[in-house]
Amino acid sequence: MVPIYVALIIHGRRTFESVPDILKEAVRAELLALGLDENGNPIN
Repeated sequence: MVPIYVALIIHGRRTFESVPDILKEAVRAELLALGLDENGNPIN
């Protein structure tokens, strides 16, 4: 489910707040590994 939520956030279909609490840390870690913040925007 983590990759699905990451893809949905990147494409603007979901927000980080809509991710179930149990998955938030894993989704946050995956987004950071991709160089993105919790909103799917590039980290400068």
